[in-house]
Amino acid sequence: MGYRAKIALAGAALVALGASASVTAAMAEEKKPITWWYETAAPENQEALQKLLVEPFNAAHPGESLSIDFRGAELDKQLRIAMLSGSGPDVVYTAGPSYVASMAQAGQLLPLDDYAAKLGWNDRVLPVFLELGKYNGKLYALPKTYETLGLFYNKTLFEKNGWQPPKTIAELETLADAMKAKGLVPFAAGNADWRPSNEHYVSIVLNSIAGPENVYKALNGEIPWTAEPFVKAIDTLNNWWQKGYFGPNYFSLTGEQAFAQVATGQAGMAPTGTWNFQNVPRYFPQNNAVPGFVGFPSAEGVPYPIYALGIGSTFSIANSSQNPDGAAEVIDYVFSDKFYGDMNTVWQGEWNTPLKDLSKVQIGADVLPLYGETMKNLAASVSDGQYGYTTWTFLPPATDTYLVSGMEEVWLGKITTAQFLEKLDATFKEEKAAGKVPAVPKR
Repeated sequence: MGYRAKIALAGAALVALGASASVTAAMAEEKKPITWWYETAAPENQEALQKLLVEPFNAAHPGESLSIDFRGAELDKQLRIAMLSGSGPDVVYTAGPSYVASMAQAGQLLPLDDYAAKLGWNDRVLPVFLELGKYNGKLYALPKTYETLGLFYNKTLFEKNGWQPPKTIAELETLADAMKAKGLVPFAAGNADWRPSNEHYVSIVLNSIAGPENVYKALNGEIPWTAEPFVKAIDTLNNWWQKGYFGPNYFSLTGEQAFAQVATGQAGMAPTGTWNFQNVPRYFPQNNAVPGFVGFPSAEGVPYPIYALGIGSTFSIANSSQNPDGAAEVIDYVFSDKFYGDMNTVWQGEWNTPLKDLSKVQIGADVLPLYGETMKNLAASVSDGQYGYTTWTFLPPATDTYLVSGMEEVWLGKITTAQFLEKLDATFKEEKAAGKVPAVPKR
């Protein structure tokens, strides 16, 4: 081939290559971005989201480009600021319904009723959770996961000492005293990484001591939060703190570090939520320990067990989103049978989406049977109406924020139970009058 021919051929190839690159670039530019800010996640869980959500979603939706930005513990603060300026993500990920109510009231969220009808969410999601996502009659959020509080314990440790899981408050306190006598921390707990852990214990005593019927009445404004059942509940929780049931390092341990102490045998029990199932495989096998989980003990006159119903986080769509249809498709993908099975196989406790029918869901054989049993018990309790109310799900934001800091003040002797409940009640009444209390399903 002559020199000029080679030059001509090379030139043609370059033109073709340039044209191909232009087409590729144009196709990339045509993809509509979908942004989602997420909270803290361990490296292996970030990888799971990438492999089980981002990659398959983008492959199934060639015109869309989903990306997840892990914002860590600052997510809530960053999200509030961004939503005010209209520069937030397309998929709005909040810490619970109380956050949704204030954002919906401010006009920052898009109503999801049309998407729910079009994509079949009304038929696939448990009705009680659709109600929890509503504000002024319109649907603004779907829950990422529903959860409950209970008592994790070390079966191996219990068998060694001849202990049985307690079912009453009296049995719990007798057991906690026995654990202290052996040099164990009765309640593995810590709030170094998440101060709102305080309200996990408040939620427990409100439901298991004051009782869910009284909590329901208070949420509806029928009785004040200063009523005697709540005084008894907070006094009991404070008494547990003063007796040392929470150990000496509550403010310096993270939740995961505290939970690990149950597996090692340093602590006897962990009154915490089902989200900690994700930590079971990290700590129990390596310590040759068998995990157990039961409902939290109940006071006299309160049924056992009471599973306090909680929504760990929610999905919404920003009113300012440039791609609301794409954001809805992402949420729809999360509520598929396949995603439920795939994600719960590798990451338990954080993705218990409230699907109405789990009969077609396939979860890996290696998943701890205890997790499946607990989720079935929770679902049955919800269906039977035997459930309570977590504070982060059902209290409005300012009331919930005060509860977290106010309980610490009670523990540290800065205020009394009466002062704590008086301020809690006053804050709640202000927010209820302003229409900021999340929806409360009828019992």
